Amino acid sequence: MLKKSGQPSLRLRVTAAAESIIRGGHPWVFAQSVREQNRDGTTGELAVIFDRNDRFLAVGLYDSDSPIRVRVLHAGKPQPIDASWWRQNAENAFNLRKDLFADHQTTGFRCINGENDGWPGLVLDQYGDARVMKLYTAAWLPRLREIAALLKGEGRLVLRLSRNIQQIAHDEFGLDDGTTLHGSAIEAPVEFLENGLRFEADVLRGQKTGFFLDQRENRSHLEALARGKTVLNLFSYSGGFSLYAARGGAPMVCSLDISEHALNAARRNFALNPSIPALAACRHETIQADAFLWLRDDPGRKFDLIILDPPSLAKREAEKTDAMGAYTKLIESCLARLDKKGILVAASCSAHVTAEEFFTLARGAAQKSNRSFEEIRATRHPVDHPATYPEGEYLKCIYFQFTS
Repeated sequence: MLKKSGQPSLRLRVTAAAESIIRGGHPWVFAQSVREQNRDGTTGELAVIFDRNDRFLAVGLYDSDSPIRVRVLHAGKPQPIDASWWRQNAENAFNLRKDLFADHQTTGFRCINGENDGWPGLVLDQYGDARVMKLYTAAWLPRLREIAALLKGEGRLVLRLSRNIQQIAHDEFGLDDGTTLHGSAIEAPVEFLENGLRFEADVLRGQKTGFFLDQRENRSHLEALARGKTVLNLFSYSGGFSLYAARGGAPMVCSLDISEHALNAARRNFALNPSIPALAACRHETIQADAFLWLRDDPGRKFDLIILDPPSLAKREAEKTDAMGAYTKLIESCLARLDKKGILVAASCSAHVTAEEFFTLARGAAQKSNRSFEEIRATRHPVDHPATYPEGEYLKCIYFQFTS
């Protein structure tokens, strides 16, 4: 809750190391970095951070139950965090994107990318006439009505909650994951466009906010490579890469995912685009299977182009070593399935594995195959998903063209 009327402002001092990090633009203050504070804080109130010389350093949202004790909203010279500030903060994020999709061929994109846009622990995605706001910290809950009024847009607004805050949201604020905050209730997947392709997003129960919008640019790159190729889309989810490959001229695309619910969504996405001849001509096969086991147990089938885009394999730093091993195993298994002169597209969304580490790992696996290859592209974040601090740099993708 916010601080009670009459209470003094929450004032914190942090370690010298944390001071330096904040001045460098990092948006998080960890609990162990708090050296002293004038009183107990309550989740959602503003915490003002001072340096060792009692000068203003930053202000942010306090979270009493999170290892990230303060999420920085503003650093540098003091500014009042009032209604005008919140409004300008939202406009800054929207203005960065206002000209990106002016052709109206894309109506699904990120409007606010959390810490990277000055909204720590909050993302906002647009899907057609609906927006989805996802919260990753309970610090936003006490001011949700104020924030929703700024972010609702002209259509509907849905609230999504990370698992770690769902209970507190329900018990203390009467909010549930999937609650409609503005407009008519959403009861079915929402349709939107991406580069002229029609998709649906399960904004109420789907992963992230309903779709993997961050892979839009990689899907476009893949489309340009797919003509005449048989394609395997591993960890396909709702078939985003599969539709682009089909439109690019692939005669056959295989979507493989462990979730039948995801595969059903992929089939529906193909059905949403009956007017595109290349999709109608493409044979779309779906396989429900664990990708690790399928790659191991059915090694005979070959493909001209393979997309490897698994979920995060390292959600914590302690999982990094195992994740690196899993990525290596997956890439090596994909190369065993890749036909001569085939293309491998390998992606990672694990923030604990850096781009340099992933690219080095992938190149090493390609070299170990003893096949000739060319690295044709390496990508990171798309323009509507900026990354301004190390932990925000999660997405990376590398493309290999093999010649033998």
